[in-house]
Amino acid sequence: MSRRKVRETIFLLLFRVEFNTQEELQEQIKWYFEERTDIEGKDQIYIETKIGSILKRLPEIDEQIHSICEGWRLERLGKPELAILRLAVYEITNDANIPTGVAINEAVELAKIYCSEEAPRFVNGVLAKLA
Repeated sequence: MSRRKVRETIFLLLFRVEFNTQEELQEQIKWYFEERTDIEGKDQIYIETKIGSILKRLPEIDEQIHSICEGWRLERLGKPELAILRLAVYEITNDANIPTGVAINEAVELAKIYCSEEAPRFVNGVLAKLA
């Protein structure tokens, strides 16, 4: 599975955070992988590990996003944009294996696919402030 597809899968699972309790989210992740038989074991382990790491740091990540988005409460952000920002902020601040430019570019590409027309510029601007 390509790194882009792995990242997209992580985004799709992070998107569910806003709609589920922690227990429900774990079930959602389990069901997701039961239906996605095309995801290899090593990729599944990587995805689950990364989601776990992001969830452990979620309050810290959300605080970083909030501090950058002056005048915007996280509740006002679109759910896809928030999930994309959470993933990118984690990658920029906690994953030394992913260059900052790659994290930003991939976040913008996800926004182009899953968000409104204005979202890629917004995501890019927020992450540029962080970087």
